[in-house]
Amino acid sequence: MLKGAAVIGQSGGPTAAINATLAGVIKGCFNNRDTITKVYGMKNGIEGFLKEDLINLTNYFESDTEEKLNILAATPAAALGSCRKKLPAPDADKEFFDNLIELFRKYDIRYFFYIGGNDSMDTVAKLTKYLESSDYEMRVMGVPKTIDNDLQATDHTPGYGSAAKYIAATMSEIIRDCAVYKIPAVTIVEIMGRDAGWLTAASALPRIVSGEAPDLVYLPEVDFDTNGFIEKVKSCLADHPNVVIAVSEGIRGADGKYVGEGTQSGVADVFGHKYLSGTGKFLEQLVKAEIGCKVRSVELNISQRCAAHLRSETDINESIGVGCAAAESAANGTTGCMMAMNRAEDKYEITYEAKAIANIANMVKTVPAEFITKDGSNVTDECLEYILPMIQGEAKNYYKKGLPVHLIF
Repeated sequence: MLKGAAVIGQSGGPTAAINATLAGVIKGCFNNRDTITKVYGMKNGIEGFLKEDLINLTNYFESDTEEKLNILAATPAAALGSCRKKLPAPDADKEFFDNLIELFRKYDIRYFFYIGGNDSMDTVAKLTKYLESSDYEMRVMGVPKTIDNDLQATDHTPGYGSAAKYIAATMSEIIRDCAVYKIPAVTIVEIMGRDAGWLTAASALPRIVSGEAPDLVYLPEVDFDTNGFIEKVKSCLADHPNVVIAVSEGIRGADGKYVGEGTQSGVADVFGHKYLSGTGKFLEQLVKAEIGCKVRSVELNISQRCAAHLRSETDINESIGVGCAAAESAANGTTGCMMAMNRAEDKYEITYEAKAIANIANMVKTVPAEFITKDGSNVTDECLEYILPMIQGEAKNYYKKGLPVHLIF
């Protein structure tokens, strides 16, 4: 038994479900009060913790606990704030980690939970590595979060189901809107996804529900050929006047360059990721120049990750579940792991399992080749059947005078 306080942080891009995971971790910690004596939240991730910018979550949730946790789970974005801070390698900056350990000692923190995606798991991995040579006993757990669905070792990630539901619903509405005129027109919808096309794949979900879907779907997993793209568009226009296309922001040519690179700033974050935007606009200009028909581009942008009004009930329940499981596992002795989600083979049923962070951090799970059509211009029904269970149900929202109620620390 390891007795002491816990600290929870959120990192990376927010989602409509990351606060549900936070609620789950808090709940799991409260269920283990014999070992976890107090729960802190770090404001703006590890960056805020280094500044000792903490909130006492035990005190905050002392009254009206269930109601507050429910509203927290329904609140979009990261309630604790986020950051994109890259930690140094443990063997490169011992002083940094020594100072970090001293802060843990100061607040008697023995449990560290970090909710995030690939870059956040890098933080968990580095802290885990350093603690192996430290005399400070502490348990470190990564809790998955990312709309990109690109974390290794887990069937899928919390946040993806809600984003996929929003994208599929929005795409269905866009298709309806585009169908009202007989004038030949092309609508290009740009969807998030740097290295993995899971989000863009979800745009085709209406195909197995209502029979309608984007005519073309392009993912980063396939080399993008502009000439082939134009020929596909021409073929679609010859079949019907209103063509709708879904593209990942991260599609690249065979040379490895982003398709929209000429319209982008080239600025990168601390993890080396270039800020992507403009792929749809580039393709809009290409279609206008090569075909000359009416054309427009739509960038879903941050709406796809913060649209809490259309959250998936399945996603929210799993987000709470994985957070609670992470706290329970840590209290029982687990450390240096990420809490992953396993899917049963014969039916859609999720179980939780702690898996070594060393096999997860800095790796990307892409859409498998069998989920993409041979010509690379769409996804298969098998892919959609894999995604469909994750968007089921509508999570409860809380309203006041017609608008959603959010929990704000």
